[in-house]
Amino acid sequence: MIIATALATFLRRRDDADMSAFEPSRVVTTPTDARRPPFDSVTIAFHWATVLIVLAMFASAWLRSQSHDDVLKALLLQAHRSLGVTIWVATALRLAWRLTHAKLPPFPTNMTKVHRTVVQLSEYGLYALLLVQPATGVGTTLLNGRPFALFLWQIPPLMFEDKALRAIFHMAHEFGAWTFATLIAGHAAAALFHHFVLRDDVLECMAPVIATERRKQASLPRDVISEGNVGAS
Repeated sequence: MIIATALATFLRRRDDADMSAFEPSRVVTTPTDARRPPFDSVTIAFHWATVLIVLAMFASAWLRSQSHDDVLKALLLQAHRSLGVTIWVATALRLAWRLTHAKLPPFPTNMTKVHRTVVQLSEYGLYALLLVQPATGVGTTLLNGRPFALFLWQIPPLMFEDKALRAIFHMAHEFGAWTFATLIAGHAAAALFHHFVLRDDVLECMAPVIATERRKQASLPRDVISEGNVGAS
């Protein structure tokens, strides 16, 4: 219930922020090729930390599926489970930050309503899966009815074994993983398309270092021309 309330508040806040970008005064005074301000530094840190943890989670799951060593498989499952709990906590903190202090850039003024809707739905889907996937994974573990390792601790059984319910949680976890991977691939592909094809600032808003490098490269020809003019005079 708390998560649902937080997500609902987040959606309302994001919608309000997005609509402000389409007010007539903003559209008239802001050129379509103007660079928007980036996300705040905390949001950027949460984003890239999430990227690294999610990549590690997929890597540990894949390595475990390929391994024939029981000891290694147990260690990889422990790492995967621990990363899942970490990402759940990080996502909850990230949502709390976005609801209270985050600074979000408005959508580009030339982005259509349909495009904005697609972006919003994919973003909400990613947030939902960042919370649901660890929950279904931990649920699968608990319904084994056995001790399990989490981080550096050994946790005793917390629930009785329930094979039928465990199978449901496991199926949900597997389906969620494929859905999650699809959304991540689409998200990354869209960011790269915006950066290399449309050449706008969508990726730069989450990676300001790219904008800094682009500004340095853009200023180089002017410096060269300026030095040439001085030499000619």
